[in-house]
Amino acid sequence: MKLSNLSATIRLSLLACSTLTAGISGTAHAEEADVDATDSVERIEVTGTRIKRAAMTGASPVTSVTAEDIKVAGITRVEDLLNDMPAIFADQTSGQANGATGTATVNLRNLGTERTLVLVNGRRLPSGSPVAGGIGADLNQIPAALVERVDVLTGGSSATYGSDAVAGVVNFIMRDDFEGFQVEYQGSVYQHDNDHKDMQRALNERGFPVPDGSQWDGDTHDISLTFGANSADGRANITGYATWRDIEEVTQDNRDYSACAMNINATGTRICGGSGTIPEGRITDFDTYDYKVSGTDFVPTDGTVYNFGPLNYFQRPDKRKTFGLLGHYDFNDSHTFYAEFNYMDNRTVAQIAPSGSFLNEVDISCDNPLLSASQRNTLCGPDGVATNGIVEGAFIGKRNVEGGPRQDDIRHTSTRFVLGIRGEIDDNWIYDAYMNFGNVSYSQTYQNDMSTTRIIRSLQATTDDDGNVVCKSVVDGSDPTCIPWNIFDPSKITQEQIDYLTIPLFARGDTRTKQISGYVTGDLTDYGVVVPGTSTGVGVVFGLEHRKESLDFNPDQGFESGDGAGQGGPVLGVSGEFDVNEFFTELNVPLVEDSEFADYITLELAYRYSDYSTDKTTNTYKGAFDIRVNDQLGLRTSFQRAVRAGNVRDLFRSAGLGLFNWEDPCGGDNPTLTVEQCARTGLDPSKYGSNALISPAGQYNSITGGNPDLEPEKSDTVSFGILLSPDAIEGLDIAIDYFDITVENAIQEIPEATIFNQCAINGNDQFCALINRGPTGSLWLSQDSITAIDTNIGSVETSGIDFDASYRYSLPDDMGLLRFKLIGTWLDKFATQNLPGGDIDDCAGRWDRAVCEYPVPDFKTNFSTTWVTPWDANITATYRYVSEVKEFARNDEGQVIDGPVPLTARDYLDIAVTWNASDNLQFRGGVNNVFDNTAPLVPNGPSGPANGNIYPGFYDSLGRYIFAGFTFRL
Repeated sequence: MKLSNLSATIRLSLLACSTLTAGISGTAHAEEADVDATDSVERIEVTGTRIKRAAMTGASPVTSVTAEDIKVAGITRVEDLLNDMPAIFADQTSGQANGATGTATVNLRNLGTERTLVLVNGRRLPSGSPVAGGIGADLNQIPAALVERVDVLTGGSSATYGSDAVAGVVNFIMRDDFEGFQVEYQGSVYQHDNDHKDMQRALNERGFPVPDGSQWDGDTHDISLTFGANSADGRANITGYATWRDIEEVTQDNRDYSACAMNINATGTRICGGSGTIPEGRITDFDTYDYKVSGTDFVPTDGTVYNFGPLNYFQRPDKRKTFGLLGHYDFNDSHTFYAEFNYMDNRTVAQIAPSGSFLNEVDISCDNPLLSASQRNTLCGPDGVATNGIVEGAFIGKRNVEGGPRQDDIRHTSTRFVLGIRGEIDDNWIYDAYMNFGNVSYSQTYQNDMSTTRIIRSLQATTDDDGNVVCKSVVDGSDPTCIPWNIFDPSKITQEQIDYLTIPLFARGDTRTKQISGYVTGDLTDYGVVVPGTSTGVGVVFGLEHRKESLDFNPDQGFESGDGAGQGGPVLGVSGEFDVNEFFTELNVPLVEDSEFADYITLELAYRYSDYSTDKTTNTYKGAFDIRVNDQLGLRTSFQRAVRAGNVRDLFRSAGLGLFNWEDPCGGDNPTLTVEQCARTGLDPSKYGSNALISPAGQYNSITGGNPDLEPEKSDTVSFGILLSPDAIEGLDIAIDYFDITVENAIQEIPEATIFNQCAINGNDQFCALINRGPTGSLWLSQDSITAIDTNIGSVETSGIDFDASYRYSLPDDMGLLRFKLIGTWLDKFATQNLPGGDIDDCAGRWDRAVCEYPVPDFKTNFSTTWVTPWDANITATYRYVSEVKEFARNDEGQVIDGPVPLTARDYLDIAVTWNASDNLQFRGGVNNVFDNTAPLVPNGPSGPANGNIYPGFYDSLGRYIFAGFTFRL
């Protein structure tokens, strides 16, 4: 292919995977036939612009994933394929348990799912879920069997598509002209050899069970039916699909590297840690005493922890059904009616360790009849801790292992309708107008949690007039149903006790999107609007759009009151809506054609004005140049202003208690702050260095919430690239693009760690007022917390270089063709300024628990080779590389240094084969992660992003992925 070859460029544009702009080429289909340069062409639309022009590839780099790429990768979850792309970072995946929303989301440039706009055929998908963390579009709504290609355009695109396209756009192009009948099936399984000697040593030293040998699990079955028919006169087509997917769970006790909560001690040795809420039962004040139950005695807890890992899901079970119809009818040669209907029902379960009394504060009376004589003497004897016959302010920890693990049963049901009409007004003008309605219904049933209120009542036992052991609340009549919980002798815990303490929690909600849009695009050549020296006139778009976003989330009283002991705080409802009216326009101006110094130079301009019902207005715009110097060299550059207005959760959710990952620098044996600095945060100097300040699970309390006064955030994206197709190496194409995205007034909370440091280190009274230490001085017990409400922070900036190279080589002796593809991203910067004028935290190439959280590799690349054999079979090998990620830390002077735990580099090899057995039947199979490389292990990994001591989605979590399937078509 040469850049000046018009027909070849049009062909590749129609596929939206030009070797100069695509990131992943189709690796399983045969080479396309050559196209004669004299063939007639049609106007097309490429992701990133609504102007329909022949040979329009655009000034913005577009990466494309084709249907064949999905099949070759053996992927049944679209997010798994996207997460392997260098520009995309993992977010919600099937590998999350604690904090899972039940959705699958995409995160471009690590700027967040809320800054990544997801489209289907150029039109918005609704928000995925009304719950926290689920606002991004749910990729489970996408039926992989009907995907023709996925266009990924990185960098701001708000001028073309509206709010939220800050990091870019992911556009799923669906097949809408299918004819015939097709059935596809794929089965897959994970296999892993448990041979991590160091983790097995750590498990043995703790006395925990050790997984060993080969493990096969995580079976997935995926079936899809596709059918379509054309009308007799060829004017109409209807395409339908139905899919069913069943994914089996994997628990963490099936892998040696996830069979306990791993940490690293002061000597740099891996150890198995865990939770301070233990099955034996624990009573402590974190200062003068700390006992656990042993038989009928109290003995020192002595560092005993509960191994909460084994029961956690490493892969959630998932059942998904989808079906839909896409159709169009040509009224005549110029006007077409089209419609889309999509339905999805997805149900998954997130399982984590049992609930319990997570160190609830209770007064224990010395006459509690459940205390043994030995236990009573320990607490209330001459050397005991009781005062006036009461152990005041005792913190009780008891894990409900008798009641089983907590299970969060999550279901999303989505429907989406599109009705539209498009056509030609005349030879120069095209129009498109549509209505797009999306709705996602959410239901949640949280099982096996315990009631904090009932726990406290059940621990206050006494005897009634008949000598029966009862709760004090039974005697005083405040809770006649109360049953004492005998944590002082766990062998006597009964199902009746568990039934009283256990409560189900329920939540319901939905999100709704309404989009009404229409635009005309025209070619002004015949009107004489032509730059002198060129033959092609200016292309224009004029359009109007109305969009309304609504969200309701309705948790029950148990959620809202915070009575669920295992919830970390109240789960509050949200209800709100907003709408926006917009005008948008685009210009495509050919400046130079067939000159001595360039084949062509095109200027692209775009503008959008948005008026929100929240009394906010925004202006977004774009300017770009697309330059083809000759058939060997091309250049492109662009500047784009994008915006993101606050979504419903940003604006309207109530403030409530939640959890964040951190470690209090004022606690433990080696505090990193001084006594004076810690005193500024409200800590009594006598508690400096207390172990009571350290949460065993690494989770601390924060109060977060929305803010109706949020200003829209703004981003500026600058990019420029070079495109090479040298004559000296026939078949080689190279694209290199630099990008820089800066988000100002970014909408997010100021991180709790930043609030704390601003108070402790800088003595900022404004931030000190946001820190509420309790009587123990902790920030993780009871309501002790840091307040971090959403606001407009300083900025987020990321920059780097994307590269894309492809090469085709015909083998001698009719042995077929070799295709090579190399794509990658080198990240120079990922910097966050949480306060205007404040410190800048650059997370490129780093991870940690509180500042960066997710790993941010500074280099990711994929290299694939496909042999298109002469025997109707293609063989593809793909090498994936993720660079080392160092731990983010600061020294005493505030300078960023390398922490003690790097996440070492990982490389993976995937092999796949497709064979066309006949014109109607294709088989495929393969192995991803052939060498069963284990992901880098994360000590005390942050809850939510990390699971099973690794970061799911960022690395291959479960070992080898083996798949096989077929496609049969009539």
